[in-house]
Amino acid sequence: MSHQVVWVDIPVRDLERAIKFYSAVLGDKVTRQEVPGMALAILPHGEGEVGGCLFKKEGEEPSTKGPLLYLNVAGRLDDAITAVQRNGGKVLLPKHPIGPHGQRAVIQDSEGNRLALHSM
Repeated sequence: MSHQVVWVDIPVRDLERAIKFYSAVLGDKVTRQEVPGMALAILPHGEGEVGGCLFKKEGEEPSTKGPLLYLNVAGRLDDAITAVQRNGGKVLLPKHPIGPHGQRAVIQDSEGNRLALHSM
């Protein structure tokens, strides 16, 4: 088994706002896709990599509770934190080391989800 996590769905209230936020924070294009019954946008990822999407669907709401999802910002942690603040998000826990596992910052996205930004 190569990955325990294979996909992640991130609920949003405003898909266009979330696309702008995540494109800025991740430093890569988030791509809107049409699916029956749901508006969604695919987060950037390569073939065979763990991926995910932003989605808007009746009955699904963003949250600051529950599992903490880490997003890889690959050497761009300071730029990603700046993008969080410029695009409607909040820094909940500033950048800090996590031992031999690199650094992280815990943020709240533009939609109200709590996430971690990670870089080695």
